[in-house]
Amino acid sequence: QVQLVESGGGLVQVGGSLRLSCAGSGRTFSSYAMGWCRQAPGAEREFVAAVSWSGSTTLYSKSAKGRFTVSRDKANDTVYLEMNSLEPEDTAVYYCVAGSSLDFGLNYDYWGQGTQVTVSS
Repeated sequence: QVQLVESGGGLVQVGGSLRLSCAGSGRTFSSYAMGWCRQAPGAEREFVAAVSWSGSTTLYSKSAKGRFTVSRDKANDTVYLEMNSLEPEDTAVYYCVAGSSLDFGLNYDYWGQGTQVTVSS
């Protein structure tokens, strides 16, 4: 069974930091792009950040650029999202994603169950 399992979400104050992790299992993700999408309350899901299978290319949404950093550990099929300078608008369920190509949207083949990030003011 293919799974992406997120961890690291939680409650943080404005301006704080969190690091999300996602471990893949059930298949090898070394040839897959991996990344993160999120869904805020009452909003549609949106792309946040992703990294190519090689790790050499990264994509960021406008809101994530400069504050978030996506990275991966290919040997362990793990992807990370380091989030700094968090704002209340970053409050959302964050989903780990994986796909055969790097996409600046929601076109990913595999999705995790999500982890809640809440930024309090």
